[in-house]
Amino acid sequence: MKNKIRVALKSVLFSPLILFSLPSHSQQLNTSTQLLDSMRIAVPEMANRSISFTNKESAYYYTQSHQTNHQEYAWFEGMNIAKNRVFGGYNLFADGRLLSNQNAQVWVYPYKMVREHLGQISEELWMIDYKNIIEVSLTGPKQSIGIALKGKGIRYVNTIGDMAFFTPVEGKYVIAVSSKIEQSIQVQDLQVITSAKAGGFYIAVGKTNEEAIALIRETRAHNLALKSERAKRMQDLLTNKVYTTSGNDSLAVALNWLEITTDQLLTHQQGYGIYAGLPWFNEYWGRDEFISLPGAALVTGQFAVAKKILQSFAKYQQIDPASKYFGRVPNIVNPSNIDYHTTDGTPRFIIGLQDYVKYSGDVSLIKELYPNVKNSIEGALKYWVDDKGYLLHEDNETWMDARDANLVSYSPRGSRANDIQALWYKQLLAGVYFARYMKDATNEQKWQRMADKVKSNFAKDYTDANHSYLADRLTKEGKADFTLRPNQLFALDMISNTGLKGQVLSKTWQELVYPWGVATLDKHDPFFHPFHLTNDYPKDEAYHNGTIWPWLNGIAMQRMIEAEQAETAYQLFKNMNWQALNLGVVGGLGENLDAFPHKGQKWPKLTGAYLQAWSNAEQLRVWYQYFLGIRPDMTNHQLVLAPRIPAEVTDLHYNFFAGNELYKASYEGGKMQTYTYQFGPTPLTTVVDIYPYAINKLDVAPNSILQIIVADNELTLKMQNKQGKVLQQVKTTPSKTRISQDGLYQQQLEHIQFAKPDDLSNHKVIKDLLQ
Repeated sequence: MKNKIRVALKSVLFSPLILFSLPSHSQQLNTSTQLLDSMRIAVPEMANRSISFTNKESAYYYTQSHQTNHQEYAWFEGMNIAKNRVFGGYNLFADGRLLSNQNAQVWVYPYKMVREHLGQISEELWMIDYKNIIEVSLTGPKQSIGIALKGKGIRYVNTIGDMAFFTPVEGKYVIAVSSKIEQSIQVQDLQVITSAKAGGFYIAVGKTNEEAIALIRETRAHNLALKSERAKRMQDLLTNKVYTTSGNDSLAVALNWLEITTDQLLTHQQGYGIYAGLPWFNEYWGRDEFISLPGAALVTGQFAVAKKILQSFAKYQQIDPASKYFGRVPNIVNPSNIDYHTTDGTPRFIIGLQDYVKYSGDVSLIKELYPNVKNSIEGALKYWVDDKGYLLHEDNETWMDARDANLVSYSPRGSRANDIQALWYKQLLAGVYFARYMKDATNEQKWQRMADKVKSNFAKDYTDANHSYLADRLTKEGKADFTLRPNQLFALDMISNTGLKGQVLSKTWQELVYPWGVATLDKHDPFFHPFHLTNDYPKDEAYHNGTIWPWLNGIAMQRMIEAEQAETAYQLFKNMNWQALNLGVVGGLGENLDAFPHKGQKWPKLTGAYLQAWSNAEQLRVWYQYFLGIRPDMTNHQLVLAPRIPAEVTDLHYNFFAGNELYKASYEGGKMQTYTYQFGPTPLTTVVDIYPYAINKLDVAPNSILQIIVADNELTLKMQNKQGKVLQQVKTTPSKTRISQDGLYQQQLEHIQFAKPDDLSNHKVIKDLLQ
């Protein structure tokens, strides 16, 4: 089976990641960028990839490497601030000649973009953290340089001193353009011209002329410091909190890029939050926010940011007991709207709070947000829970929320979707956890009874003798709808039958999980749509009816690893890393892909948002929590270590955070596998789970080193102090009980394969069979 998978992968992956060394034309920064510079990616002209940066507040800049012509994203070229397109990029001129990007050599770094024009002119694009300004450096011209803003509505207003002012495309903003150093300028047909000695331009955006002027002056005065701070922030993240090195270079590079492109979506637009995705979703979505939180902020050790995100979103909770949305957190928070039409955002908010507390050990937030926890559960019980304990919702109030012009759902999932019940169950258990801490025995018992009721009824109502998988929903009439969708992967914890779990996972993987990601509908369903973006039907009709969503890969891989199929899961993980490095936006994962490749292609077309938070975050979450197996519960001073590192990865060195401490770990593979963990001064208990050996608990001495060795069918746990003195040693052989319990899983999943596209003629929604 492994050979079949490898052959299949070789047939779909086109070209390797291209990394080039490049002489730097930048002024030397006040910080090391060695790691960041090693991550630079060269973009060939034919790839014409999306490139995107944010300022970590409310602005992002979008362009393509060679020609900004994407049918959906080109509209957003240039700087966008708080849902407004401010200007549509720029054209550059050297000694009076327009520089064409189409013939440029392009390199993308985590912190900047570089274009080499005509073999001798270098362009650098920078954003600055928390400031609405970009720097465009231009070195190489002999006499003059020029820049012209693009975009409908851009109009020259006047010149004040050495700064030219323009109107924006959208929004109540003022755009100021100046040279990098104080130089006189001329404006001719929207082009700002200055001496080549100026070295480039600033483009600043403010609410007033005075604000834009002040921003340029500040950036001129502190240019090196501001750029160094931006680069240092990224370098520190990668060399401290999420440090990873491996002999498998593409693994480490992909993880580092995913960390960077995820981190740029952690912003401060309306309080702290996570942009759902770019270009359209530069706003906070309750559902997306808390799906993304573990991978974006918790596994990366950014607990202070995670806390602020939870506190910020709690302020938007509906607290009017007379509202049917009482207790809900919003679906969308943006500068002009707050919307509560989502059911799963609220459970994920409460689950996210519990995840934060377990990772950080910060119980103070329990006390602060316990009223929000109570509101979230009591509001649901008052307005949305039926007599079986199920959480009710409308057709469009799950994550599959697309509707037509008449507000009719394309993928109706009311009134009791399986994933909603699983989330509701976890929300109730999180409530029990918080109530116990708050010594609120009444609610602890009440919520536990409700959780037990939901789980008991679920096992009966969502299964039957005729299906080897779970019903996707119960309709308003109480009928089980067995449309085959991936949502059941979230609900596997609701059933106890190991045999049925294996059947569900086998069926779901082989019918819905392609080498490029998880489809939203079984291809045998008459409403399956092979392509997301086509002339044959409206885009949203396909959105949740076949289209691939990479964020679903996280739960699919998690379930495979839980079933001791890490090698199978890693094939999908590796493919997504390859995509981040070679396709679409540089260094990140987008929102969607077509379910099937187009005729003559080996990989499906990328669609939807070019950078999606939960796609990136779930890739990172499953790496840390399930491949590395790091699952802290610092409120109970416990750390689970359950690594499932695939055979292809033979060496790793990495860091992770739990509580207030940085932990360092390493792994060496081969015939003998060695896992090493360095602990800090805080005493805790480790739970060591390495299949097929018995699970062991060890009390960790402060500042000790735990070494786990697997060799010759024996597991050795050795605890040492820093001087090498052995404090504890445990040896164990494979557990017959675990092997017996997992035997059925192994039989069901041993030869599992990815789903495969079929012929377009099988799908009535397709009119053009040649696409």
